[in-house]
Amino acid sequence: MIPEIEKASKAKIKSFQEEQLKLLLSYLNKQSVFYKQMFKKHQIDIHQINFIEDLTKLPTTSKDDLQQFNDDFICVPKKEIIDYVTTSGTLGEPVTFALTDNDLNRLAYNEAISFACAGVTENDTIQLMTTIDRRFMAGLAYFLGARKLGAGIIRVGNGIPELQWDSIFKFKPTYIIAVPSFLLKLIEYAQQNNIDINASGIKGAICIGESLRNDDFSENLLTKKIKSKWNINLYSTYASTEMNTAFTECEQQHGGHHHPELIITEILNDKEKPVKEGEIGELTITSLGIEAMPLLRFKTGDMVKMHTEKCNCGRNTVRLGPVLGRKKQMIKYKGTTLYPPAMQNVLNHFNTIDAYIIEIDSNEIGTDEILLKIATNQETTILLQEIKDHFRAKLRVTPKIEFHKKQVIQKLQFPKLSRKPVVVIDKRK
Repeated sequence: MIPEIEKASKAKIKSFQEEQLKLLLSYLNKQSVFYKQMFKKHQIDIHQINFIEDLTKLPTTSKDDLQQFNDDFICVPKKEIIDYVTTSGTLGEPVTFALTDNDLNRLAYNEAISFACAGVTENDTIQLMTTIDRRFMAGLAYFLGARKLGAGIIRVGNGIPELQWDSIFKFKPTYIIAVPSFLLKLIEYAQQNNIDINASGIKGAICIGESLRNDDFSENLLTKKIKSKWNINLYSTYASTEMNTAFTECEQQHGGHHHPELIITEILNDKEKPVKEGEIGELTITSLGIEAMPLLRFKTGDMVKMHTEKCNCGRNTVRLGPVLGRKKQMIKYKGTTLYPPAMQNVLNHFNTIDAYIIEIDSNEIGTDEILLKIATNQETTILLQEIKDHFRAKLRVTPKIEFHKKQVIQKLQFPKLSRKPVVVIDKRK
């Protein structure tokens, strides 16, 4: 199930996107209070925006804009809105997104072709280990995508390893959707209860929320830990509520594939200009085919690298490498620039660490501080020194480390109304 546009030449893909961009600009100029005011304020003639390269003539849209002018982004009457979702609020107040019936159909199409990237077919059954309620878009997208593809879906929700294994044995799913670190909990439960995980019939896991790969697409420590016990394929998928679109790995597992019929992507530097090929920058998106709340040059805050060479799977689209971190979560620590995922990779090296939280704060002179709160059954000076040595070897710096009870860490990881586990707490202003 590869859409024809994704197999087309790069020139044809670009031409297609430029036609879609013109339609979007015309729509925003008629329907969007926010963008009409933006065009007027900056004296923008939308008819002068004809090519992808012309996007740099337009201002970007930020999360602050969405938070401050949320309702001004809605382009349809309230009676046409079918569903409301909210962002997780990781870096600020949650934002509400409205979806029309056509937007839900687009969401289903997006997830169906994303599942197909990971090898899921109509003959498969998927067990969903994330929530579908609490105004969470991802769970809804997975459900709609499975229906669109014709695959079966089992809506178990997050957590509770016992219930997950009971459902696996009862309904025989072939794929699961989960946060990768939760797969370790499933493995742990299986080992404690004499469950043969490699006889479960699970072929693959589509993983959200945590990276599976290093920057060169090699398996990171989390992936190696899972696959050392469980012989399944792991596929990374990256998405956000604002994008209404997913970037999912194919069987080559060399980055999440771009769907050009759904989204225009730019990778921008600090001056909001495109980075050179192969450089890291902030993913900035323009959504296509959305009725209720389309976005123009929206800065996601995620730092990524784009890969342009053709993939062996037959798709000719660009691919996004692993998310290196959130731009706002960049840390300058003792002269070294860090992102939380790099620290997570170091901590995942230790089997003795049961849970952890990364706290970022500012000290009295305004520089960044890092505190790692760790739960383990081996609170020894030897383990503490091993963790410090590993940080020094991998990242050249050693954060402050504290041991805490597992219940304390879990309470921090799952705050009230949380839809997914929290790993980073940023206290900087």
